[in-house]
Order: sequence, then structure tokens, then C-alpha cells
Amino acid sequence: MEHNVGENVILIITLSLIIIFSPFFAKYLKLPTTPIEIILGSIFGYIGFLHTEHLFDIVAELGFLYLMFIAGTEINLKNVLKTPKRIVKRIVFYLIFLYGFSIAFAMQFDLGKIFMVLLPLISVGLVASLSKEYGKTPWLTLSMTVGGIGEVVSIVILTITSAALKSGFGLGLFQTIMALLAFLLFMFLLFRSMQLLFWWFPAVSTALMPYQDNKEQDIRLSMGIFFLLVGAMLYLHLELAFGAFLAGIFIPTFFEHKHELPEKLASFGFGFLIPIFFIHIGSSFDLNALAIEGLLVKTFMIAIVMILMRVFAALVFVKELGVIDSILMGLSHSMPLTLLIAMATLAYGANSIDKLHYYAFILAALFQVISVMIIIKLINIYKTKEVLT
Repeated sequence: MEHNVGENVILIITLSLIIIFSPFFAKYLKLPTTPIEIILGSIFGYIGFLHTEHLFDIVAELGFLYLMFIAGTEINLKNVLKTPKRIVKRIVFYLIFLYGFSIAFAMQFDLGKIFMVLLPLISVGLVASLSKEYGKTPWLTLSMTVGGIGEVVSIVILTITSAALKSGFGLGLFQTIMALLAFLLFMFLLFRSMQLLFWWFPAVSTALMPYQDNKEQDIRLSMGIFFLLVGAMLYLHLELAFGAFLAGIFIPTFFEHKHELPEKLASFGFGFLIPIFFIHIGSSFDLNALAIEGLLVKTFMIAIVMILMRVFAALVFVKELGVIDSILMGLSHSMPLTLLIAMATLAYGANSIDKLHYYAFILAALFQVISVMIIIKLINIYKTKEVLT
């Protein structure tokens, strides 16, 4: 018992130190904080300072769900629905290209069906961090819209794939799809009902989230929506991340007057829960795996394919953005860190991929974040010089 207490004390102290000092390392190395947290988690996990602990696992899972919630808060559904038809058509072509290429690539190299789902994943989690650095540029604004739609598609496919891996392609999968469709129909009706309610009675939104709020009603209501939708997913045996993502969309869509709320929610998440999720991912990666023959080759192959397919697909937006900004938009979608790791973990747990490919996907996710951030920075420096000359 005392031995376990000692290990848990070391675990808590290590987590605290990583959370405190990761931003300093990130600033010194000029990298995002996320890969630093994963790398430090892997190093301290290898040393033995981080170990498997039930509470650690639960908080990490909560951190992942909260990250999906924060990603949802970046999307205002009203604005997405106002997207011009010509842009919607290009978004459809963009997604068709991604999934078509991944299907062709997986079949050509006999990689298995799970690769068809993993390669085209899109997540806007790190796109939001780019907007903090580069501002609301046209390519980032469009990237958020395209990425939001792409992430919904990715999470729907993740939900169906999760059910298929757990119950096979039988009655269980059919029930999951029916439950998902019923839930989406319910959410659509709820959205329309709330839209009408707030249109007829605009005072309701300010009553729920008042401007002058000394009781943190906005945070309480946000957390209530978050846990209600996660609970609904749990009851329906659907992917919890989908519920968390939809809960996030509710905030900017129906409470537009609370402009600072998404930032308040993000500050709490990125300061506490989300880092624990990334540290947990790092601690689960065995550094001895780097010695596995062929791992680095697989890693670079996966990363390069995922980056190039998005860059080429993004060229459908050349008329709106131009060549360079289209490439930047494609690069911004080349960092589906959270979804890629979540799906790879799910696939490995269901024996759909072996340990080699599981580690390759985790390393590829890290390599993509670091390399893409550097490439985007270099392209922006080039653009700035072109403008000055």
C-alpha cells in the first residue's frame, strides 16, 4: 500500500512539473506546447516516473473529451450554414478527394480497411492554435469552416468505425447507425427549436448567460451541456467524442453575446485537463519501440502521404485563396493529432492494426505537427518578403 502511495506521489509531482514547464520548453524550442507534452510524457514514462493508474486514465479521457468540446466551440453553426453554395461544393470535392485517395492508397499497398478511415481524418484542434499566431487570415477562416465540416464527418466515421471494431459488421453496427441517425435528427430538431425560441424570446439567452455574471453561470451551463451530451452518447453506446464536439458547437451558436466564453473555457482546458491527456499519450508510447525495424520508414510514409494528400486536395480552393494560401490551408489540416491518436488507439485495441503501425501512427502524428508548424512558418516568412518587395 505504501509502495503504491509513493508511486502515486511521484506520478502527481511529475505531471505537475510537466504541466508547469512545458510552455517554457515550447517557447525556447519555438514549437507548440502539445508535442512537447507528449515527448516529455514519453521520456518520463520510460524512466518510470509515470505509470498506469486508474485515476490518471480517467482524467486523461476527460481531457480528450474536453479537447473535442473546445474544438466544437470554434464553430458557429449559424455561420457554417450561411456558407456560399460554391464553397460548399468545393468542400465536398475536397473531402471526396481525401477519402478517395486514402481508399486507393490503402488498396494499392494492401494496408487494410482501417487505413481508409485513418488517413483522411481532419481535426480543427490545432488549427485554432494557428489563428492565435497568424490572426484571422482568409486561409485560416476558410480552414476553420472546411475543417469544422470535415471534423464532423471524421467523428461520424469514427463513431461508426468504433462500433464496427467492437461488434463487427452485423446487427450491432446497424443498431449503432440507427441510433446515430436518430440522435442527429434529434439534435437537428433541438437546434431548430432553440433557434426559434431565441429568435422569439432573445432575453432567454441572456437570462441563461447574463452579461454581468458573478456566479459563473456561463461556465456552469457550458459544463452542464458538455456532460449532458457525453451522457447521452454513453447511454446510446455512441462515440463520446461526438457528444463533446456537439456540446461545444452549442456555445458560440446560441450564446453569441458571450464572445469571451470560448476563450475562458479553452484557458481552463489547456491549463489543466488537456495537457494530462497529451502526457498520458506520451507515457503510453514505449521509447524502445524506436528500435523496431521499419518503424521510422512507416512513420515517414504515413506522415508524408497524409500531408501531401491534403495539400493537393486543398488546390480546389485556388480560385478563392490563390495557390500559396490553398497550400497553407491544406497544411493546416495536416495535424489531426488528437483524432489520429484516438483512432489508432481504438484500432490497436481491436487488433485492426499491429503494434508497428500503432507506434508509426503516434510518431507520424507528432512528426506532422512539428514539421507542418515549421513549414507554415517558413511559407509565411516567404509571403511577408514577397509583400515587402
